[in-house]
Amino acid sequence: MVFLLAIIAMLAPRFALVLIWVLTPLVNRAFGAFIVPLLGFIFLPFTTLIYSLVYVPAIGGPTGFGWLWVVLAVLVDLGSYGGGAYGSRGRSRQQLDRAA
Repeated sequence: MVFLLAIIAMLAPRFALVLIWVLTPLVNRAFGAFIVPLLGFIFLPFTTLIYSLVYVPAIGGPTGFGWLWVVLAVLVDLGSYGGGAYGSRGRSRQQLDRAA
Protein backbone atom coordinates (compact mmCIF):
# COMPACT_ATOMS: atom_id res chain seq x y z
CA MET A 1 0.00 0.00 0.00
CA VAL A 2 2.84 2.41 0.81
CA PHE A 3 4.48 1.68 -2.54
CA LEU A 4 1.24 2.47 -4.33
CA LEU A 5 0.93 5.76 -2.43
CA ALA A 6 4.51 6.66 -3.36
CA ILE A 7 3.79 6.09 -7.04
CA ILE A 8 0.59 8.14 -6.83
CA ALA A 9 2.48 10.92 -5.04
CA MET A 10 5.09 11.11 -7.79
CA LEU A 11 2.53 11.13 -10.59
CA ALA A 12 -0.23 13.19 -8.97
CA PRO A 13 0.76 14.88 -5.70
CA ARG A 14 -2.59 16.64 -5.34
CA PHE A 15 -4.46 13.34 -5.53
CA ALA A 16 -2.08 11.75 -2.99
CA LEU A 17 -2.50 14.77 -0.70
CA VAL A 18 -6.28 14.43 -0.83
CA LEU A 19 -6.01 10.70 -0.08
CA ILE A 20 -3.78 11.32 2.93
CA TRP A 21 -5.95 14.22 4.09
CA VAL A 22 -9.14 12.15 3.98
CA LEU A 23 -7.82 8.77 5.13
CA THR A 24 -5.32 9.75 7.84
CA PRO A 25 -4.92 12.53 10.44
CA LEU A 26 -1.44 13.46 9.16
CA VAL A 27 -2.38 16.69 7.38
CA ASN A 28 -4.56 18.00 10.21
CA ARG A 29 -1.86 17.13 12.74
CA ALA A 30 0.86 18.88 10.74
CA PHE A 31 -1.01 22.09 9.93
CA GLY A 32 -3.98 22.36 12.29
CA ALA A 33 -5.82 25.08 10.37
CA PHE A 34 -7.71 24.37 7.16
CA ILE A 35 -6.43 27.31 5.11
CA VAL A 36 -2.70 26.42 5.12
CA PRO A 37 -3.08 22.92 3.63
CA LEU A 38 -5.64 24.30 1.17
CA LEU A 39 -3.16 26.92 -0.04
CA GLY A 40 -0.50 24.22 -0.16
CA PHE A 41 -2.84 22.05 -2.23
CA ILE A 42 -3.25 24.89 -4.72
CA PHE A 43 0.30 26.29 -4.93
CA LEU A 44 2.81 23.77 -3.52
CA PRO A 45 1.18 20.33 -3.46
CA PHE A 46 4.32 18.21 -3.31
CA THR A 47 5.79 20.32 -0.50
CA THR A 48 2.55 20.11 1.50
CA LEU A 49 2.44 16.35 1.03
CA ILE A 50 6.06 15.84 2.11
CA TYR A 51 5.75 18.21 5.09
CA SER A 52 2.70 16.27 6.26
CA LEU A 53 4.62 13.00 6.03
CA VAL A 54 7.80 14.15 7.81
CA TYR A 55 6.09 16.20 10.54
CA VAL A 56 7.01 15.01 14.07
CA PRO A 57 4.25 15.95 16.54
CA ALA A 58 6.41 15.61 19.67
CA ILE A 59 8.84 18.23 18.39
CA GLY A 60 6.39 20.39 16.47
CA GLY A 61 7.89 20.08 13.01
CA PRO A 62 10.31 18.18 10.82
CA THR A 63 13.83 17.45 12.04
CA GLY A 64 17.14 16.73 10.35
CA PHE A 65 16.56 14.82 7.15
CA GLY A 66 12.91 15.84 7.27
CA TRP A 67 13.91 19.40 6.40
CA LEU A 68 16.04 18.06 3.56
CA TRP A 69 12.96 16.32 2.12
CA VAL A 70 10.91 19.51 2.49
CA VAL A 71 13.57 21.57 0.69
CA LEU A 72 13.74 19.00 -2.11
CA ALA A 73 9.93 19.09 -2.39
CA VAL A 74 10.00 22.90 -2.68
CA LEU A 75 12.55 22.58 -5.47
CA VAL A 76 10.37 20.01 -7.27
CA ASP A 77 7.33 22.30 -7.00
CA LEU A 78 9.26 25.33 -8.21
CA GLY A 79 10.79 23.25 -11.00
CA SER A 80 7.36 22.22 -12.19
CA TYR A 81 6.31 25.86 -12.42
CA GLY A 82 9.55 26.83 -14.15
CA GLY A 83 9.35 23.91 -16.56
CA GLY A 84 5.78 24.79 -17.47
CA ALA A 85 6.71 28.41 -18.10
CA TYR A 86 9.73 27.42 -20.16
CA GLY A 87 7.69 24.97 -22.24
CA SER A 88 4.91 27.45 -22.95
CA ARG A 89 7.41 30.16 -23.89
CA GLY A 90 8.03 28.57 -27.26
CA ARG A 91 4.33 28.11 -27.94
CA SER A 92 3.55 31.77 -27.32
CA ARG A 93 6.33 32.81 -29.72
CA GLN A 94 4.92 30.52 -32.41
CA GLN A 95 1.45 32.03 -31.96
CA LEU A 96 2.86 35.54 -32.24
CA ASP A 97 4.78 34.60 -35.41
CA ARG A 98 1.64 33.15 -36.97
CA ALA A 99 -0.40 36.24 -36.10
CA ALA A 100 2.17 38.59 -37.68
